[in-house]
Amino acid sequence: MHKLTDRLADGRELVYYFDTEIPADGVPADRRELPAHQPASALRFDPLRGEWVVVATHRQGRTHLPSDDACPLCPSTESRDTEIPARAYDVAVFENRFPSLAMTSPEPDLVPGVPAAADDAHAVRAGLGRCEVVCFTSDHNASFGDLAPVRVRTVIDAWSDRTAALAEVPDIEQVFVFENRGVEIGVTLAHPHGQIFGYPFVAPRTQRILQNVRGYRDRTGRDLYEDLLQAELDAGVRVIVRTEHWAAFVPAAARWPFEVHLYPLRRVPDLPALDKAARDDLALVYLDVLRRLDAVFGMPMPYIAAWHQAPVRRDREVSWLHLELFSTRRSPGKLKFLAGSESGMDVFINDIAPERAAAMLRGDDGAM
Repeated sequence: MHKLTDRLADGRELVYYFDTEIPADGVPADRRELPAHQPASALRFDPLRGEWVVVATHRQGRTHLPSDDACPLCPSTESRDTEIPARAYDVAVFENRFPSLAMTSPEPDLVPGVPAAADDAHAVRAGLGRCEVVCFTSDHNASFGDLAPVRVRTVIDAWSDRTAALAEVPDIEQVFVFENRGVEIGVTLAHPHGQIFGYPFVAPRTQRILQNVRGYRDRTGRDLYEDLLQAELDAGVRVIVRTEHWAAFVPAAARWPFEVHLYPLRRVPDLPALDKAARDDLALVYLDVLRRLDAVFGMPMPYIAAWHQAPVRRDREVSWLHLELFSTRRSPGKLKFLAGSESGMDVFINDIAPERAAAMLRGDDGAM
């Protein structure tokens, strides 16, 4: 891994990752004059749902769909300074200027009707955590699927390195790596990038999954992840790609029109635990899956790519790293919106049979 750590003018951390080697002359410093970066957010606990909600009002003023020549993620030039001082870069990771969570968040005032308590039944807390932006390339017009395998390999190393770094922060309990692609998803910056969140709690989705995994083990003595993966591989009907180290498939109970789960064939808790061979293979498999998504309708497919990693300090022995990749597009002119059943009751309705979606992603004749 080739990396160089720097600071932006307001004190935020910036890390460059290079495909080959660090430039001999280093990288330019941030020339901007910026005030100290001190965003603040708060956490409010919903005792009925058992979930934390982040309140981050400063994000209302964040950059929203700027013109290409005003993109804050492009490299800086002689005439324009951006979030990345380098004139060109391979991969760059920096603290978000408009974070949902920040280590500078102070203890919030008491909220009427939500008294602070020793337990978390009714609580308000500082929104401590970390939000980072991961720029995959300096090419504004590229997408992740356009990248060369060597660049994807650098991105994987960056994800792994940042996961390990954030796991060392005392207040962070889970690290979430993800990418949103497409205005249909709600992307506010067109430049190809992803994000990394360091949560001060274990996310509700992860808690539910691990509760089911532990319950299955208690009842059967077996591993739910392993049994689900093996069942998909044995059936084969929803498998998209299988290699020496990875398997990609549409789950039998897919919630989205196009939903792909990508698993390493050997259990690891998180991205840092992947060995070199698995990372090399992942670079190729991930590109393959992304390009299959775009090929389904012959147009860029909006998607969310969400890496499920083990919590930092618990349940690591029962967790299994995996990617959930899903799209809201159900046909060339139609999107899947989360309406009453999904948003109001968490009951998903899928308009495309998972077996048909898998056939379309494989490019089977007649699947369209």
